[in-house]
Amino acid sequence: MKQRNPWTWIPTLYFAEGLPNAIVTLVAVLMYKRLGMSNTEIAFYTSWLYLPWVIKALWSPFVDILKTKRWWVVTMQLLIGAALGGVAFTIPGSYWIQGSLFCFWIMAFSSATHDIAADGFYMLGLDDHQQSFFSGIRSTFFRLAMMFGQGVLVMIAGNLEVVTRNIRYSWSLTFYLAAGIMIAIGLFHGFILPRPKEDKAAVADTAEVPTFKTVMSGFAETFVSFFKKDGIVVALLFIFFYRAPEGMLTKIVPLFLNDPMHKGGLGLSPQDIGLVSGTVGLVGLTVGGILGGIIASRWGLKKTLWPMVCAITIPDLVYVYLAYVQPESLLPINICVFFEQFGYGIGFTAYMLYLIYFCQGEHKTSHYAICTGFMALSLMLPGMIAGWMEDMMGYGPFFIVVTLLCVVTFVVSALVKIDPEFGKKKE
Repeated sequence: MKQRNPWTWIPTLYFAEGLPNAIVTLVAVLMYKRLGMSNTEIAFYTSWLYLPWVIKALWSPFVDILKTKRWWVVTMQLLIGAALGGVAFTIPGSYWIQGSLFCFWIMAFSSATHDIAADGFYMLGLDDHQQSFFSGIRSTFFRLAMMFGQGVLVMIAGNLEVVTRNIRYSWSLTFYLAAGIMIAIGLFHGFILPRPKEDKAAVADTAEVPTFKTVMSGFAETFVSFFKKDGIVVALLFIFFYRAPEGMLTKIVPLFLNDPMHKGGLGLSPQDIGLVSGTVGLVGLTVGGILGGIIASRWGLKKTLWPMVCAITIPDLVYVYLAYVQPESLLPINICVFFEQFGYGIGFTAYMLYLIYFCQGEHKTSHYAICTGFMALSLMLPGMIAGWMEDMMGYGPFFIVVTLLCVVTFVVSALVKIDPEFGKKKE
């Protein structure tokens, strides 16, 4: 293959993976809030957008069978750009809810497919040493994309609201900008991505085209072997409930930050929310994630599990404080959000390490993909009812209930069994 310096494409590849994820799961929540939808509707509709990440394992074999990973990466990036343009086009129209949700659905399915292809291309385009070296780089640029989406794009939309005095027009322009960025990245990758010899469609490696029956037989075998693994019931309970409180917070916190004080919120502008959640919060999340990885590699997952469980649950109390005190200064709000996201970053490390631990053995790649689908479902289902719960009881009581639900995280963590040596650095 023609050699390309990985620095020319790894950063943009994972920026392109993170940006649509941030827009679909986070930016859409605030956009619908600014356009006047209720919290119940926002949480319900946007939680459904997690579904493609839940079921992406169902079509992942076809990414191997049809076309190359490179083709899928470039095509999905262009399709995501087109879907962003569709959102921008429909926002000012009469059927903006139906039109924008349809485009978000296309974007979500394209993004989930892009995740499959991009991770596969990463392994094909780099040797073992390069994969290890760039693992931190790709995570960094994924986080930067999240920061750009829920930070910079939200700030741009907020400033446009002030300048144009038209909320719909402002968000439409913001999504046109995002569409242009994704299309530009897709065109850039069409030129710059390497062409590894190993990057071939499965049909090109065999004299006989695999039949649908053959594909589905292998696919069924992988699924059956996953559900036959030792400790599958406990593992599924852990996957579903460890982050259940966070699944509720993810949907409600942006709405809480934006709602006026007389409705129980903090009355922050989109610009302020971009700073609080999209910048300060993401910095806390990133730093916490790095620290969590260092801690786990030093003492192992088993020994560090309970400190990480405390880190992901106890900081949720900051939202109870914010809901009842309603500080007008950004300083205490930033400190609280940073603290909660920092704790979440540490606690999430235990979650991801357990998935890796559980998927060890035959079919570990496919089993991990199945686990990540259940992981997305663990956010989707709590998020769907979070808006209804908040509308029924108000922000303060809602955050108290979420904090009490953290007991479930402690219960499922007590059930898992982990090798004491897993995660430790080997001598």
